[in-house]
Amino acid sequence: MAYERSESTGTGVGDGVDTTALALKILVAGGFGVGKTTLVGAVSEIRPLRTEEQLSRAGELVDDTGGVAQKTTTTVAMDFGRITIRSGLSLYLFGTPGQDRFWFLWDELSQGALGAVVLADTRRLEDCFPAVDYFEHRKIPFVVAVNCFPGARTYGAHDVSRALDLDRGTPVVLCDARDRDSGKEVLIRLVEYAGRMHTARLLDSVG
Repeated sequence: MAYERSESTGTGVGDGVDTTALALKILVAGGFGVGKTTLVGAVSEIRPLRTEEQLSRAGELVDDTGGVAQKTTTTVAMDFGRITIRSGLSLYLFGTPGQDRFWFLWDELSQGALGAVVLADTRRLEDCFPAVDYFEHRKIPFVVAVNCFPGARTYGAHDVSRALDLDRGTPVVLCDARDRDSGKEVLIRLVEYAGRMHTARLLDSVG
């Protein structure tokens, strides 16, 4: 499990205060226009770093905007945000680009990641297959978060899990990527799940 620790001591004489902070790296992945930038921006307690560019006419030849015709920008490198889950525990969020031509960045972004959130849109569920395959093959724990777009048909978590042919036990949660509390619940679910997965692997390695 990769993380960063920062330690500081009090400045007063005899203060002796020692605080240790734990920062975990989380990826937010999924298809084009599924809400990755929105989720990072909604939960981040700092102004999120975004690398968005306007969609161009040339990009229409390679970007499938079916179902997201209102989208005018696209992430070309990553989104970055930070959220404190509780005292001493923060998450660094890295939103990945969704288009095929930017997937070479995923290997760099996934280095040291605790786990990932795969955002899904039930109107374009097939768009999250590459992200699911990527994390399954690299044994990176992930949860599937179904972004409930207005007007989209609602499916249960079990239906989505079957449609994506997920490994048994992979969590599927419903969320609203625009809502901070909803996004935070997704991240908490991921941290809990990833913690169990890493613990089980550690026990297997020493068993």
